Amino acid sequence: MDPISAPLVCPYCHQPVLSSYYFCPNCGTKLTVAPLSTSPQTQAWIYAFSVILPMILFIYVTKWPGVTYYKSSDPKAKSIGTIAIAILTASTLITIWLGYVWTMEAIQSSVNSINADMSA
Repeated sequence: MDPISAPLVCPYCHQPVLSSYYFCPNCGTKLTVAPLSTSPQTQAWIYAFSVILPMILFIYVTKWPGVTYYKSSDPKAKSIGTIAIAILTASTLITIWLGYVWTMEAIQSSVNSINADMSA
């Protein structure tokens, strides 16, 4: 019998399942971990999300899959996770720097405005 189609038993409901199943069709128990997608669309989405995540103040950090990909045993998924973490780090540093620059410009503008008002 083919090992992919060899029947196994669900550990929860004890119904027969195939070894290729990720979930039990009877009770929905997770049997194995599904492989992570490494398609170009998925990569583009992860990288774009890594860029904008700091700008939305990490509100959706639980939705960011970078760490999951980084922890994967699949080398391609791991490299996607590594790139996503590097992009997130760079994006965070740029966001902090821009926030600092914009804040300092706003403060300087306010000081200049106050000084102009006082000297007039």
